[in-house]
Amino acid sequence: MQLDGVAALVTGAASGLGAATATHLAEQGASVFGLDLEKAVAGAPSPPKGVTLLAADVTSETSVRDAIACATEGPESLRVVVNCAGIAPSARILSRSGPHDLDFFHTVLQVNLLGTFNVMRLAAEQIATTAADEHNQRGVIVNTASIAAFEAQIGQIAYAASKAGVAGMTITAARDLAQHGIRVVTIAPGIVDTPMMDGFCDDIRAGLAASVTFPQRLADPFEYARLVAMIADHDYLNGETIRMDGALRMTPR
Repeated sequence: MQLDGVAALVTGAASGLGAATATHLAEQGASVFGLDLEKAVAGAPSPPKGVTLLAADVTSETSVRDAIACATEGPESLRVVVNCAGIAPSARILSRSGPHDLDFFHTVLQVNLLGTFNVMRLAAEQIATTAADEHNQRGVIVNTASIAAFEAQIGQIAYAASKAGVAGMTITAARDLAQHGIRVVTIAPGIVDTPMMDGFCDDIRAGLAASVTFPQRLADPFEYARLVAMIADHDYLNGETIRMDGALRMTPR
Protein backbone atom coordinates (compact mmCIF):
# COMPACT_ATOMS: atom_id res chain seq x y z
CA MET A 1 0.00 0.00 0.00
CA GLN A 2 1.62 3.21 -1.18
CA LEU A 3 1.22 6.22 1.10
CA ASP A 4 1.84 8.86 -1.51
CA GLY A 5 -1.42 10.28 -2.82
CA VAL A 6 -3.82 8.56 -0.41
CA ALA A 7 -5.94 9.90 2.44
CA ALA A 8 -5.17 8.67 5.95
CA LEU A 9 -7.20 8.96 9.14
CA VAL A 10 -5.38 9.02 12.50
CA THR A 11 -7.18 9.21 15.85
CA GLY A 12 -5.65 10.73 18.97
CA ALA A 13 -3.69 12.96 16.60
CA ALA A 14 -3.30 16.06 18.77
CA SER A 15 -0.40 14.57 20.74
CA GLY A 16 1.73 11.52 21.42
CA LEU A 17 1.58 8.51 19.14
CA GLY A 18 -1.18 10.01 17.02
CA ALA A 19 0.65 13.29 16.39
CA ALA A 20 3.87 11.48 15.46
CA THR A 21 2.00 9.13 13.14
CA ALA A 22 0.06 11.92 11.43
CA THR A 23 3.28 13.85 10.85
CA HIS A 24 5.19 10.84 9.49
CA LEU A 25 2.42 9.74 7.14
CA ALA A 26 2.16 13.28 5.79
CA GLU A 27 5.91 13.29 5.19
CA GLN A 28 5.43 10.13 3.14
CA GLY A 29 2.94 11.93 0.90
CA ALA A 30 -0.42 11.08 2.49
CA SER A 31 -3.15 13.64 3.09
CA VAL A 32 -3.71 13.08 6.79
CA PHE A 33 -6.84 13.87 8.77
CA GLY A 34 -6.14 13.78 12.49
CA LEU A 35 -9.01 13.26 14.90
CA ASP A 36 -9.05 14.24 18.56
CA LEU A 37 -11.40 15.73 21.14
CA GLU A 38 -12.33 19.36 20.59
CA LYS A 39 -10.37 20.52 23.65
CA ALA A 40 -7.25 18.66 22.53
CA VAL A 41 -7.48 20.04 18.99
CA ALA A 42 -7.93 23.59 20.30
CA GLY A 43 -4.85 23.27 22.50
CA ALA A 44 -2.62 21.56 19.94
CA PRO A 45 0.12 23.41 18.05
CA SER A 46 -0.44 24.15 14.38
CA PRO A 47 -0.25 20.84 12.50
CA PRO A 48 2.52 20.26 9.95
CA LYS A 49 1.96 20.48 6.21
CA GLY A 50 -0.31 17.71 4.99
CA VAL A 51 -2.13 17.25 8.32
CA THR A 52 -5.63 18.57 9.04
CA LEU A 53 -6.86 18.30 12.63
CA LEU A 54 -10.57 17.61 13.14
CA ALA A 55 -12.51 17.67 16.39
CA ALA A 56 -14.19 14.28 16.81
CA ASP A 57 -15.16 11.84 19.54
CA VAL A 58 -14.20 8.27 18.60
CA THR A 59 -17.06 6.88 20.68
CA SER A 60 -19.69 8.78 18.64
CA GLU A 61 -20.99 7.36 15.36
CA THR A 62 -22.12 10.77 14.12
CA SER A 63 -18.82 12.42 15.00
CA VAL A 64 -16.72 9.76 13.28
CA ARG A 65 -18.96 9.68 10.20
CA ASP A 66 -18.60 13.47 9.88
CA ALA A 67 -14.80 13.19 10.13
CA ILE A 68 -14.69 10.46 7.49
CA ALA A 69 -16.82 12.61 5.22
CA CYS A 70 -14.27 15.44 5.58
CA ALA A 71 -11.41 13.06 4.87
CA THR A 72 -13.03 11.92 1.63
CA GLU A 73 -14.03 15.31 0.20
CA GLY A 74 -10.79 15.58 -1.77
CA PRO A 75 -9.54 13.50 -4.69
CA GLU A 76 -7.56 11.08 -2.50
CA SER A 77 -9.16 7.79 -1.51
CA LEU A 78 -9.19 6.85 2.19
CA ARG A 79 -6.89 3.82 2.43
CA VAL A 80 -5.02 4.09 5.74
CA VAL A 81 -6.61 4.31 9.20
CA VAL A 82 -4.65 4.36 12.46
CA ASN A 83 -6.37 4.17 15.85
CA CYS A 84 -4.20 5.87 18.48
CA ALA A 85 -6.86 7.46 20.69
CA GLY A 86 -6.89 6.07 24.20
CA ILE A 87 -6.73 6.72 27.94
CA ALA A 88 -4.70 4.99 30.64
CA PRO A 89 -6.05 5.70 34.13
CA SER A 90 -5.42 3.20 36.91
CA ALA A 91 -7.34 1.68 39.82
CA ARG A 92 -7.20 -1.61 41.72
CA ILE A 93 -10.07 -4.07 41.78
CA LEU A 94 -10.23 -3.57 45.55
CA SER A 95 -8.64 -0.69 47.47
CA ARG A 96 -9.08 1.12 50.78
CA SER A 97 -11.89 3.14 49.20
CA GLY A 98 -13.78 0.00 48.16
CA PRO A 99 -14.28 -1.96 44.94
CA HIS A 100 -13.28 -0.68 41.52
CA ASP A 101 -15.78 1.90 40.27
CA LEU A 102 -17.92 0.33 37.55
CA ASP A 103 -18.46 3.57 35.62
CA PHE A 104 -14.69 4.13 35.60
CA PHE A 105 -14.17 0.66 34.10
CA HIS A 106 -16.88 1.30 31.53
CA THR A 107 -15.32 4.61 30.48
CA VAL A 108 -11.91 3.02 29.81
CA LEU A 109 -13.50 0.27 27.71
CA GLN A 110 -15.70 2.77 25.89
CA VAL A 111 -12.77 4.92 24.77
CA ASN A 112 -10.09 2.31 24.18
CA LEU A 113 -12.09 -0.65 22.88
CA LEU A 114 -15.44 0.62 21.66
CA GLY A 115 -13.84 3.76 20.22
CA THR A 116 -11.36 1.66 18.26
CA PHE A 117 -14.11 -0.62 16.99
CA ASN A 118 -16.34 2.32 16.08
CA VAL A 119 -13.66 3.96 13.92
CA MET A 120 -12.63 0.63 12.41
CA ARG A 121 -16.16 -0.36 11.34
CA LEU A 122 -17.06 3.05 9.87
CA ALA A 123 -13.71 3.51 8.14
CA ALA A 124 -13.94 -0.01 6.69
CA GLU A 125 -17.33 0.86 5.23
CA GLN A 126 -15.75 3.79 3.38
CA ILE A 127 -12.55 1.99 2.33
CA ALA A 128 -14.60 -0.85 0.87
CA THR A 129 -16.06 1.56 -1.70
CA THR A 130 -12.65 2.49 -3.16
CA ALA A 131 -11.09 0.90 -6.23
CA ALA A 132 -8.86 -2.10 -5.54
CA ASP A 133 -5.27 -2.33 -6.75
CA GLU A 134 -3.87 -5.16 -8.85
CA HIS A 135 -3.72 -7.38 -5.76
CA ASN A 136 -7.36 -6.64 -4.83
CA GLN A 137 -6.17 -4.51 -1.91
CA ARG A 138 -8.08 -1.42 -0.84
CA GLY A 139 -6.59 -0.35 2.47
CA VAL A 140 -5.14 -1.09 5.89
CA ILE A 141 -6.31 -0.40 9.44
CA VAL A 142 -3.74 -0.25 12.25
CA ASN A 143 -5.04 -0.45 15.81
CA THR A 144 -3.15 0.23 19.03
CA ALA A 145 -3.13 -2.25 21.90
CA SER A 146 -0.37 -2.33 24.56
CA ILE A 147 1.91 -4.86 26.18
CA ALA A 148 -0.53 -4.41 29.07
CA ALA A 149 -2.84 -6.60 26.99
CA PHE A 150 -0.53 -9.50 27.88
CA GLU A 151 1.08 -8.70 31.25
CA ALA A 152 -0.44 -5.63 32.86
CA GLN A 153 0.67 -4.24 36.18
CA ILE A 154 -1.22 -3.76 39.43
CA GLY A 155 -3.95 -1.17 39.00
CA GLN A 156 -4.25 -1.65 35.25
CA ILE A 157 -7.27 -3.98 35.21
CA ALA A 158 -9.50 -1.68 33.11
CA TYR A 159 -6.68 -0.67 30.76
CA ALA A 160 -5.56 -4.29 30.37
CA ALA A 161 -9.08 -5.45 29.56
CA SER A 162 -9.54 -2.73 26.94
CA LYS A 163 -6.20 -3.37 25.24
CA ALA A 164 -6.62 -7.15 25.37
CA GLY A 165 -9.90 -6.56 23.57
CA VAL A 166 -8.15 -4.58 20.84
CA ALA A 167 -5.56 -7.32 20.39
CA GLY A 168 -8.30 -9.94 20.44
CA MET A 169 -10.22 -8.25 17.62
CA THR A 170 -7.26 -8.36 15.26
CA ILE A 171 -7.49 -11.76 13.58
CA THR A 172 -11.28 -11.71 13.41
CA ALA A 173 -11.29 -8.21 11.94
CA ALA A 174 -8.69 -9.28 9.36
CA ARG A 175 -10.84 -12.26 8.40
CA ASP A 176 -14.05 -10.22 8.31
CA LEU A 177 -12.54 -7.56 6.06
CA ALA A 178 -10.46 -9.80 3.79
CA GLN A 179 -13.26 -10.01 1.21
CA HIS A 180 -13.12 -6.21 0.97
CA GLY A 181 -9.36 -6.10 0.47
CA ILE A 182 -8.69 -4.48 3.86
CA ARG A 183 -5.85 -5.62 6.11
CA VAL A 184 -5.94 -5.21 9.91
CA VAL A 185 -2.80 -5.14 12.07
CA THR A 186 -2.35 -4.16 15.72
CA ILE A 187 0.69 -2.64 17.39
CA ALA A 188 1.28 -3.31 21.10
CA PRO A 189 3.73 -0.64 22.29
CA GLY A 190 5.77 -0.85 25.47
CA ILE A 191 6.81 2.30 27.33
CA VAL A 192 6.73 5.21 24.91
CA ASP A 193 7.89 8.75 25.70
CA THR A 194 4.54 10.48 25.17
CA PRO A 195 2.86 13.32 27.10
CA MET A 196 1.46 10.65 29.46
CA MET A 197 5.01 10.35 30.80
CA ASP A 198 5.42 14.06 31.51
CA GLY A 199 4.22 13.72 35.09
CA PHE A 200 6.99 11.31 36.06
CA CYS A 201 10.21 12.56 37.62
CA ASP A 202 13.61 11.77 36.10
CA ASP A 203 14.31 8.95 38.58
CA ILE A 204 11.10 7.13 37.69
CA ARG A 205 11.70 7.63 33.98
CA ALA A 206 15.23 6.25 34.37
CA GLY A 207 13.87 3.24 36.25
CA LEU A 208 11.33 2.57 33.52
CA ALA A 209 14.03 2.81 30.87
CA ALA A 210 16.27 0.42 32.81
CA SER A 211 13.47 -2.17 32.88
CA VAL A 212 13.59 -2.51 29.09
CA THR A 213 15.74 -5.41 27.95
CA PHE A 214 17.33 -3.61 25.00
CA PRO A 215 17.66 -0.85 24.06
CA GLN A 216 17.38 0.44 27.64
CA ARG A 217 15.41 3.59 26.94
CA LEU A 218 11.86 4.73 26.37
CA ALA A 219 10.53 4.31 22.85
CA ASP A 220 10.18 7.38 20.69
CA PRO A 221 6.69 8.08 19.28
CA PHE A 222 8.20 8.30 15.80
CA GLU A 223 9.36 4.68 16.14
CA TYR A 224 5.70 3.78 16.41
CA ALA A 225 4.95 6.01 13.41
CA ARG A 226 7.65 4.33 11.32
CA LEU A 227 6.20 0.93 12.21
CA VAL A 228 2.78 2.11 10.98
CA ALA A 229 4.33 3.14 7.68
CA MET A 230 6.12 -0.20 7.41
CA ILE A 231 2.86 -2.07 8.00
CA ALA A 232 1.16 -0.01 5.30
CA ASP A 233 3.99 -0.78 2.89
CA HIS A 234 4.21 -4.51 3.72
CA ASP A 235 1.17 -6.01 2.02
CA TYR A 236 1.62 -9.48 3.55
CA LEU A 237 1.30 -8.29 7.15
CA ASN A 238 -2.25 -9.03 8.23
CA GLY A 239 -4.11 -10.27 11.31
CA GLU A 240 -1.05 -9.84 13.52
CA THR A 241 -0.33 -8.05 16.80
CA ILE A 242 3.23 -6.71 16.80
CA ARG A 243 4.92 -5.93 20.11
CA MET A 244 7.12 -2.82 19.98
CA ASP A 245 8.68 -3.01 23.44
CA GLY A 246 12.42 -3.68 23.42
CA ALA A 247 11.69 -7.21 24.73
CA LEU A 248 10.15 -5.74 27.89
CA ARG A 249 7.98 -8.05 29.99
CA MET A 250 6.15 -6.06 32.63
CA THR A 251 6.55 -6.95 36.30
CA PRO A 252 3.60 -6.72 38.73
CA ARG A 253 4.69 -3.22 39.84
